[in-house]
Amino acid sequence: MFTVDRATIDSTGAFLVGELERMDQTLNMPLVSVKWSRDMPLRSDISIADEVSSFTNTDFASVGGPNPTGKNWMGKKGTATPGPELDITPTRNNLTPWASEVSWTVLELASAQQLGRPIDVQKYTAMKMKWNMDTDEQVYIGDEVLGVAGLLNLPDVTPLAAAAAWTATTDPDVILQDINLLLTDVWVRSGYAVCPAKIGLAPELFGLLTTKKVSSAGNISVLEYVKINCIAYQENGEPLDIVSIKWASKRGAGGSHRIVAYTQDEQYVRFPMVPLLNTPLEYRGMQQLSVYYGKLGQVEAPYSNTISYLDVPAS
Repeated sequence: MFTVDRATIDSTGAFLVGELERMDQTLNMPLVSVKWSRDMPLRSDISIADEVSSFTNTDFASVGGPNPTGKNWMGKKGTATPGPELDITPTRNNLTPWASEVSWTVLELASAQQLGRPIDVQKYTAMKMKWNMDTDEQVYIGDEVLGVAGLLNLPDVTPLAAAAAWTATTDPDVILQDINLLLTDVWVRSGYAVCPAKIGLAPELFGLLTTKKVSSAGNISVLEYVKINCIAYQENGEPLDIVSIKWASKRGAGGSHRIVAYTQDEQYVRFPMVPLLNTPLEYRGMQQLSVYYGKLGQVEAPYSNTISYLDVPAS
């Protein structure tokens, strides 16, 4: 006996339509927000053959002339000339394979083509969505199973604490002071070499900064006020880039919202990834399939002192 179950019908998009029913042919895909490509530079030298991504950090040491802690002065007849010494430390991170099989039967394909809903394209779209969702999570918070961290929970970065929760009644200058505290932390720890050019914060905080006005006159939002009145604008000559990150919501200590300050440059922070590849289309009886695969690493921060966190209590 030939039967068609509900799963088979749903997979091809075939449904009974009544005479007075108007079926909208638009394919309404799941709503998903992925922003990793906006916030994270990719490491450009990774290939599918690599199993580990690594980098090194170099420390310099050099003694002075007459004063070992001073400058390298020497006399005209000096014969002993000090020089620099190096200490090079490697850091290695695994590149983990990722794969997903996209398959359909020739019967499903024929039915979907007749309905004008190509199942092969839809399954490919679903696979790409899963790839981007997994990458998004890996970039921002890492993976508990693999024991790796992301941009928002790097173990080398100690979070700062805001004075109090940000609310609709919080003075804009208090918010500015908290953000300047975050930016200054990086600036000082990097030896005043790098002042962060970007911060990412929880959507709750981003929404507050966008809607809250600096004054009752309503001439400018706190978001725009902070961009041009923080130390990053004065130091870098460009307004601070402020974006919302969904993963930062209640990511801090005690369920607080987390803010991350960093400079979006491959030199300071990057993500090693091998973009998706696929095997040739394979035929197995009535089934057609192709395997899509890539590799995901973990966020690399060669200069972890150019990243800082601020935890703001959830209101």
